[in-house]
Amino acid sequence: MPASNQTNGTSKNDELQQYDVIVVGAGFSGISTLHRLRKEGLKAHIFESASGFGGVWHWNRYPGARVDSETPFYQLNIPEVYKTWSFSRRFPDHIELRDYFTHIDRTLNLRKDVSFNSKVNNCTWDKEASQWTVTTENGAKAKAQFLIMATGLLHKPHLPSWEAQQTFKGPIYHSCDWPRNSNLTGKKVAVIGAGATAVQIVQELGKQASQLVNFVRRPSYCLPMGQRTWTEEEQRAWKAFYPSLFKTGRESFAGFPIERPYGKTRVQDVSPDEREKHYETIWASGAFHFTMLNYSNVAFDKGANRIVYEFWKKKVRERLTDPKKQALMCPEEPPYFFGTKRTPLEHDYYDVLNQSNVEVVDLNTHPIAAFTERGLRLEGEEGEREFDAVVCATGFDSFTGSLCNMGLTNKDGVDIRDVWKEGVRTYMGIVMNGFPNAFMVYSPQAPTAFSNGPTIIECQSDLIVETIASLRREGKASIEATKEAEDEWKKNMNTMVEHTLFPYTNSWWNTSNIPGKKAENQSYILGIHMYEKECRERLGRWQGFEVAAA
Repeated sequence: MPASNQTNGTSKNDELQQYDVIVVGAGFSGISTLHRLRKEGLKAHIFESASGFGGVWHWNRYPGARVDSETPFYQLNIPEVYKTWSFSRRFPDHIELRDYFTHIDRTLNLRKDVSFNSKVNNCTWDKEASQWTVTTENGAKAKAQFLIMATGLLHKPHLPSWEAQQTFKGPIYHSCDWPRNSNLTGKKVAVIGAGATAVQIVQELGKQASQLVNFVRRPSYCLPMGQRTWTEEEQRAWKAFYPSLFKTGRESFAGFPIERPYGKTRVQDVSPDEREKHYETIWASGAFHFTMLNYSNVAFDKGANRIVYEFWKKKVRERLTDPKKQALMCPEEPPYFFGTKRTPLEHDYYDVLNQSNVEVVDLNTHPIAAFTERGLRLEGEEGEREFDAVVCATGFDSFTGSLCNMGLTNKDGVDIRDVWKEGVRTYMGIVMNGFPNAFMVYSPQAPTAFSNGPTIIECQSDLIVETIASLRREGKASIEATKEAEDEWKKNMNTMVEHTLFPYTNSWWNTSNIPGKKAENQSYILGIHMYEKECRERLGRWQGFEVAAA
């Protein structure tokens, strides 16, 4: 094929390309979707802004970057890939995950259908042709009947603006834009933030920096990771169980093949001794087992939730023994209800916090007043604190950040940022009114934040690709969610959390971490198994859709 007609990561193409489906994003979501589209015989193509596969794992290169969903479940259920690949550890780091994506590419020959370094900046719907036109910053242009946004849950960084920030002479790093040649060994480092990313960064940089100051507004309730290395014998033995494990995970609440033994038992239904024994067992097992295998009313009952917090506090204070640091990182009174904000996994985070070279500063008492040439000035303190580098683990514009920054407009030419200015509107977390033949993967208003990533991604990918295949078999030109269907879905989403403790806590889970962004529930909390069942029932009879013939 002539080079001018190739559309991949290495060639340049000024010609208008025609596809059946265009996918935006080449992380887990884009790869999963592309693989399924190929199996249906559809001509599909991915546009990816990065220079390689991986999505968030292409960008996450900060010290300590590691997944907190355990293997072997944190991978795609593609036999030809997993039969020839084994993860070396229970929780792989960013380097091994990029190697995994390289293996997927080699096994499936993906890159022939991908354009890298191609950031999408415009997506418009042609009413007459019933097609999407997509353009990129580097000048590529393509058309397709269907558009799938696989742009990620946590991709667009949030970097607050502080007074005189530009005067600081040292580097300011955001976790998702970490320089590959950085070396902070022996340096004075400020880390702003206390979420999952900050936990991983502090855990590593605290061992390297001469001085590390962690600026914390609200601590995370970290759980023990339980990291370990898999032996070759274990890796081989696991594979015989993969089909059953993946199937059971898909039919579960959160994507892990775990049965909840206390799914109908309240915290108060068992004796303190029995409860303590159970808590010690699930705490020691690592991963998210302490939350997934807990009692049934932890997310609903304030008294039950406090009992869980007291156990967590006891376990953390056994390791974090400095009284001042205890008061900030595991206080007597819980700053928010347990489990209503992400619970990061840690390996030796609290041990690092105990070190004499690590200080924790309460931003509620001493907010950052301004940057200076040599560091930071805090309110309530005289002078300045000097640093060689400032690390911003300040999070992301979650759920919608990527979708609202790709020039995506509805059929009437209105940008999705304006469509969603009063709040997110979707149907099943997959489609939107006003956006015919457009789909989302790893999206808002789905079980996304409460799920193992690959599991919910494969669930949504199946639903979308099966829908596209059905439409083409039936000779349909377009499908679009109705406004009434969106209204019902959002109402049901809000009803789910109405009697839980989730509405009491603000975090990226409800998009309140971004100034000016509406705080609202973004998660379907009944689990992947219930979500897929409900979606299939609705899609099976085109409930909530307007379907147009060709």
